[in-house]
Amino acid sequence: MRRIALPLLATTALAVTPVVGEAQTRPGQTRPGETSGQEETRPQNDAWNMPRLRLNEQVNAGPCPFVKILYDAARYVEMPFDQPSTANVGYTGEIQGVTANCSYRGDDPITVNMNILFELGRGPQATNDSRTYRYWIAVTDRNTAVLAKEYFDLPVNFRGQSETSVEEEIRGIVIPRAEETTSGSNFEILVGFEVTPEMAEFNRTGSRFRINAGTAQTQQ
Repeated sequence: MRRIALPLLATTALAVTPVVGEAQTRPGQTRPGETSGQEETRPQNDAWNMPRLRLNEQVNAGPCPFVKILYDAARYVEMPFDQPSTANVGYTGEIQGVTANCSYRGDDPITVNMNILFELGRGPQATNDSRTYRYWIAVTDRNTAVLAKEYFDLPVNFRGQSETSVEEEIRGIVIPRAEETTSGSNFEILVGFEVTPEMAEFNRTGSRFRINAGTAQTQQ
């Protein structure tokens, strides 16, 4: 587990929704263009079977920002996409789950803490026992505008194994609010791997390889 301090992401905030109700987080996956205020129904039901990562409960004045995994960037697969096969796979990765909580009072900014669970793998074309993945966290105005985006390196040592898991603890994402009536539900926090256009298209089609791509069969 690695703690990362993210001192300031969003620099602007909207005064739209009154602060009401209790804190809430909604981990999950979203595709571009989907309405984030509702739970999506997708054919990839396995994405909802996420491990529940533990975070300390916090009491705050209103709902938390929605926290989701961007569908197009939820998986990372290195391979020549004109020759897709398990034999050609290098390193792989998948964001298995995100859990978050937040706190804010009065006109204080929203402070968000997150846990992200990564599953990483080595395929037949992986050349080293270590690999540094790259992922990002973005704060958006409810899926309409990116307010801020930060990139992070994720160094992984497989220690001779074909797969491993890493849990990242992100501390102190700060989202300023325009005024006291600005609710956390005005914002969305997205997480994803840094992927190439080819990787994003591969994810978008629903095609995938398991983490241990060296021995598993392709799933469609």
